[in-house]
Amino acid sequence: MEHTIRMIDFKKDWTSLGLPAHVIEVLSAAPALYVAETREDLFNWALGREAGATDWNHSNREDKGEYETTFDVPGHGPIVEAVVTKARNGLVVNFPDTRMRRRDPDAMVIGDSLPTDKPTYLERFGEKFDKMRQKTLDWLKTQELVVVPFFAGPDELGYGALLICPKQASFFAGALADLQGMIPNSAVPSNFKLDGGVLFIAPPFRHTHYDGKQIVVHARTQTHQEIYAYNLYPGPSAKKGVYSMLLDIGEREGWTTNHCAAVGVVTPYDNQLTIMHEGASGGGKSEMTEHIHRMEDGRLLLGKNVVTGEERTLVLPEGCHLNPMADDMACAHPNFNDGQTKLNVMDAENGWFVRVDHIKGYGTDPHLERLCMKPTRPLVFLNHYIIPGGQCLLWEHAEDAPGKPCTNPRVIIPRDMIDGISTGPATVNIRSFGVRCPPTHKDSQQYGIVGMLHILSPALAWLWRLVAPRGHANPSIQDSKGMQSEGVGSYWAFCTGRRVDQANLLLRQIVSNTETRHVLIPNQYIGAWHVGFMSEWIAREYLARRGSARFSKEQLVESPCSLLGYVPRQIMVEGSMIPPVLLHVNKQFEGGEEVFAEGARQWREFFKRELKPYLTEDLDPLGRKIIEACLNDATQEDYWKLIPHQMFKS
Repeated sequence: MEHTIRMIDFKKDWTSLGLPAHVIEVLSAAPALYVAETREDLFNWALGREAGATDWNHSNREDKGEYETTFDVPGHGPIVEAVVTKARNGLVVNFPDTRMRRRDPDAMVIGDSLPTDKPTYLERFGEKFDKMRQKTLDWLKTQELVVVPFFAGPDELGYGALLICPKQASFFAGALADLQGMIPNSAVPSNFKLDGGVLFIAPPFRHTHYDGKQIVVHARTQTHQEIYAYNLYPGPSAKKGVYSMLLDIGEREGWTTNHCAAVGVVTPYDNQLTIMHEGASGGGKSEMTEHIHRMEDGRLLLGKNVVTGEERTLVLPEGCHLNPMADDMACAHPNFNDGQTKLNVMDAENGWFVRVDHIKGYGTDPHLERLCMKPTRPLVFLNHYIIPGGQCLLWEHAEDAPGKPCTNPRVIIPRDMIDGISTGPATVNIRSFGVRCPPTHKDSQQYGIVGMLHILSPALAWLWRLVAPRGHANPSIQDSKGMQSEGVGSYWAFCTGRRVDQANLLLRQIVSNTETRHVLIPNQYIGAWHVGFMSEWIAREYLARRGSARFSKEQLVESPCSLLGYVPRQIMVEGSMIPPVLLHVNKQFEGGEEVFAEGARQWREFFKRELKPYLTEDLDPLGRKIIEACLNDATQEDYWKLIPHQMFKS
């Protein structure tokens, strides 16, 4: 007989849940607690209204509501942290302080004494976090609070978490509810357990203690993580902060959450394939779930040569049908794998934090534009220009300065609003890694020597996830110069522990799932050719049409750079041949073997520089062998022997 779990009214019965003592103190002392029954309750509070007060129908043209999220800051007076505007299609949130419009890569600070490779609060601020933590809790006790119970990661895993924030910052609670999901006030399980973590929001302290900067302090315990966010941009807290919770849980339990998108690809002939695409911000994760962008006449612009101006196009009558599965993070929990030797993942989010800086005008992405312009329910937009009561348009970005659009406009889309969305765990056939490449030719001898598609051995695929290149013109990190690393798994920015522990988890994941195959896909440039994300979309179409068929040795050629694995001799999609210069970069007239050799040298130096710090006594012995092989300029055969796997047709 199934055991039925009783539901409680959180607002009335939260004291029965066995929450930590300091959480109980904060909730007990607060002048008022607000716990939403629906996301629209949070949206109403974000506008300073009562629950149920707003007509959210798209036809409502008369509601010109606007609310300033203001805090009285000692020594500074009232400070407006955000302006929340009612639009016909949702809420538009704008931050007067331009520093709050994107994630600060230095926002994370570790406020505990557990093992970590990240900067600690003591190192950065010269004192332990204890005093500041207590000041934060004491301030929250004086505020009317919104509390949002939710599950970190998939609901099926049941990692309970809480958001506690001031009521005047309810837009933040609405954003989190869309990103991570929310448990309605009357539907909190009586066995709800805070084993995911708790997120405290206290904006005034960034002015009184942190010179106006984004600071998010992560304080881990043996059972959960606490996050103290001193700013209201949701990126480093409601988004990546919860990711950090999942990484901590996985570190304790022996699994990880991959920084990836995943999509089910169905060809016009009903062949099906699941691709999981990893990489740093800007590495093409979201684009892997996008439909191909076409020219006005329906052709595909494969690329434009930046030296000669030549263009290459492709006619593709019908593209694959897409069933999106994940956009940025996916849990690879053991419960999702039923003894298979292929990786199984499930979306770790309830909504997708979609950057729309690439949408410059109407018609750029009709699917996304149609969804957001007249949504079935109101959405949350960030960093967009809006007239109160008007329509928020994806291409109307806020300006950081006159004539300088914000580079990080966003919209949060609940995943159940996305057309063709796939639910439940997915079995991954192809695991790809994306890297942003610069223009590379005789007058620009850089590292953009990656062809449209490279086939990697499992050992080499692991190394790519350790070095995780941030790549050319990264849109999320403003200070990116030269070749830099995003860190292990490309999710190191969100980790609170040690690099080596995550490296070991990723190695174990790859070794346990050898039937999932690995590829490398560039974007932006292939040698002298500007391709944007077209290389990714063409590779997706090609791999889906090939299905699970293995390559024969005759179909592949070793790359002259051993770090790049194998390259298909040729790629044909629907009877059209992909130009060989987009596969074999060393054959490009604008660069040739000499420029390719220089790019290969840069890649070798980068790998060796980034891999050496992993050679610690806690590194898995197999991982040590793989890294040492790379440091000794291993061949393809060397890598295949380290993690044996049948790649070629027998």
